[in-house]
Amino acid sequence: MHIGLIGLGKMGFNMRARLRQGGIEVTGYDRNPEVTDVESVEALVAALPSPRAVWVMVPSGQITDSVIDQLGGLLDAGDLVIDGGNSRFTEDQKHAAQLAEKSIRFVDCGVSGGVWGLENGYGLMAGGSKEDIESLLPVFDALRPEGERSDSFVHVGEVGAGHYAKMVHNGIEYGLMQSYAEGYELLAAKDIITDLPGTFRAWQKGTVVRSWLLDLMVKALEEDPGLASIDDYVEDSGEGRWTVEEAIANAVPAPAITAALFARFASREDSSPANKMVSALRNQFGGHAMKPAK
Repeated sequence: MHIGLIGLGKMGFNMRARLRQGGIEVTGYDRNPEVTDVESVEALVAALPSPRAVWVMVPSGQITDSVIDQLGGLLDAGDLVIDGGNSRFTEDQKHAAQLAEKSIRFVDCGVSGGVWGLENGYGLMAGGSKEDIESLLPVFDALRPEGERSDSFVHVGEVGAGHYAKMVHNGIEYGLMQSYAEGYELLAAKDIITDLPGTFRAWQKGTVVRSWLLDLMVKALEEDPGLASIDDYVEDSGEGRWTVEEAIANAVPAPAITAALFARFASREDSSPANKMVSALRNQFGGHAMKPAK
């Protein structure tokens, strides 16, 4: 099978390598001349056999929109576009309708695995028609980890379902990371804890909180025990916000995910007006001491 891949960044570059290792022929395009296989999207489309399959792995939003627009003008009826980025599920429905006007098929696929996907494989959540998903199974099988397909790949439902599942996955990820981070801070604050990295290492096997995220946490502490080189500003990619918005829209309580998202917002404040007011109120009603401004 021969597939096109647009976007050879941190994820796409490794995905191209894993696909090739799995026996899939890949023609990749990226604006970076050091990693691209062809000079343009037009050249990529021309290099593919018909019916073509093109996997889009670029940042969500305007960049994905522009790539989908471009492919809509280059591909033929019966060709297939896969959006493997972190697009919002509502955008999938818009892109599918846009391409359907030219009889171009569309699949959305949530991809999890980060920069470790080349070595470990990727967890995949696909949305689209049964026929389109089945036509891409060789690609999905090359990308996912070894073992039973059902352990790392799911056809979630129709168009949009794959990215919806990935959105919720990332929302859960927010909550898990925040819990580990809060546990880390609590342990670091207590002087009776003399081996902080060792404490987390002891949790890696046999405990109920063991996970890959915990393994990565141990790795981070081994590389920088005090995290001295890292600022406390935490970005968010948007999917945590979308998860909270969907929780509100569906009246589903999601306090842990919501709190984790708000914690990221709080990390970006050089000075927190809200925390200042909490301190002022504690002083007003209880006479609690307030620390002077820096």
